[in-house]
Amino acid sequence: MAEAEKSLVGDHLVDKIRRRRKLAETVSPLPVRTRIVTVSNQKGGVGKTTTTVNLASALARRGANVLVVDMDPQGNASTALGVPHRPEVTSIYDVLLGDDDIEDALQPTTDHENLWCVPSTIHLAGAEIELVSLVAREQRLRTALQQFLAASERRYHYVFIDCPPSLGLLTVNAFVAADEVLIPIQCEYYALEGLSQLLGNIQLIQKHLNPELAISTILLTMYDARTNLAQEVAGEVRAHFPEQVLDAVIPRSVRISEAPSYGQTVHAYDGASIGALAYLEAAAEIAERGARGEAAPERNEAAATVAQGEA
Repeated sequence: MAEAEKSLVGDHLVDKIRRRRKLAETVSPLPVRTRIVTVSNQKGGVGKTTTTVNLASALARRGANVLVVDMDPQGNASTALGVPHRPEVTSIYDVLLGDDDIEDALQPTTDHENLWCVPSTIHLAGAEIELVSLVAREQRLRTALQQFLAASERRYHYVFIDCPPSLGLLTVNAFVAADEVLIPIQCEYYALEGLSQLLGNIQLIQKHLNPELAISTILLTMYDARTNLAQEVAGEVRAHFPEQVLDAVIPRSVRISEAPSYGQTVHAYDGASIGALAYLEAAAEIAERGARGEAAPERNEAAATVAQGEA
């Protein structure tokens, strides 16, 4: 038994080395225009915020300038990125309901120099009610983002919007502001529960508010290759969404679970872990898939230099 365990550990180590080497030799192209991605799933506990911050962190580490907009009143994305979000901090609430611009709320993160965040505060919990009476209430985030990106001296390649696990005005604002939707799906029982409702809601947004919105990416999370259940769920999701599901999967990982309690992404907490590697692979795949639809993606000189040094 001991020998079998040693062999298994050795196989995992070899696989990890192979995957890291392949990743180091891959240069992620930068998008020609800013990709605005809303990360959403009405079902809680699927790794939505975890996916938002870790994909953003991974893309920043691969040479992209990334902005995370925290639209969840819990502020977990802000916490994971080391960004203060006390009640007195200027936040996305002030942008949506006040006279502040995104530039006023923008903060650098402790995670990476290429990664910035617009935090959430507890004030956002009441925003659903306050937005009801405002003009163009569904368009407020979109307008603020467009103005910010047009005026910013910094070129942002990706904007990730983290949503609350519900379909209120905050989530509607996120859908209207975005070009793409990324849906994390856990490889467990009831994985597809509520997904048909989410897809229906996205279709309503497409029809009435944002015809450019598309479901570009589905990411399988909490995957345990040792169980038949995880493999069955993965197969079912891939059968339903063959074009959208990434090849990369996020494993069930202690390091991924522990990182938020330290106010960090998994890359800052344990960059050598299998969870960090999986998110880097997912980020590289997202960048590559995006480039296929663009005539001339921007060359990522910073990532190319890193890749040449690691190869």
